[in-house]
Amino acid sequence: NLLKNEFDLLREKGQKHELVEKYGLECIPFSHPDLPQWRGEVKAYEGALVTDEKTNLTINGLVDDLWKDKDGNVVIVDYKATAKDQKPTLDAPWQDGYKRQMEIYQWLFRRNNFRVSSTGYFVYCNGKTDRRAFDGKLEFEIDLIPYQGDDSWIESTLNQIRDCLKQDSIPDAASECDYCAYINSIGKQQ
Repeated sequence: NLLKNEFDLLREKGQKHELVEKYGLECIPFSHPDLPQWRGEVKAYEGALVTDEKTNLTINGLVDDLWKDKDGNVVIVDYKATAKDQKPTLDAPWQDGYKRQMEIYQWLFRRNNFRVSSTGYFVYCNGKTDRRAFDGKLEFEIDLIPYQGDDSWIESTLNQIRDCLKQDSIPDAASECDYCAYINSIGKQQ
């Protein structure tokens, strides 16, 4: 919320954030009357929407922020917070979900007729854990991590989802599915 508030103040003025300046980017917060809707502030959990004509599936996403680059492209921005001793990266296997999330947002905005940069950014706030005392406040180091998205997988995945939903029986658990592995592990504990 605090990051959104900070960027919103600059959005009103059409100014760059110091973080964007620090990383040498030519981006300003993107102003659009639908931004509150896309963030889920108007109707909870609705966000940016696309109904795919081929599958009749409605896909939505709640963006954290949008910037505009020097060429007028929309830049997807996602906020993340952690508290680690090392600088945050996107290298862990569990962060693949973050990358897919970014790509879905990019796809949603392309499908809503926006020119979207293939590069999105994760604003990563890393809580400083090396302080002597808490003293009622948290301090963060903020890093900007670029990510080159590729949304080419989404349409075939939507087709697979539609085909799965149309089946008469529940599909077998997949070895690469985290949810299936979780459900299987619960069954073994009982």
